[in-house]
Amino acid sequence: MAIPPGLYSGTSSLALVARASAFSVGLLYGSMKLKVLKMTTKPHKVEATAHH
Repeated sequence: MAIPPGLYSGTSSLALVARASAFSVGLLYGSMKLKVLKMTTKPHKVEATAHH
């Protein structure tokens, strides 16, 4: 997804980079949360699921 330098200049490219990094961080956070949820749904982790 290479963007031509003429379209985005200055703060626009910064905002685009910020949006892209925020999106990747959100993806990471979501996958981590899914892993934790899968871990806590196991029957031997009753104390962990009690917090929800």
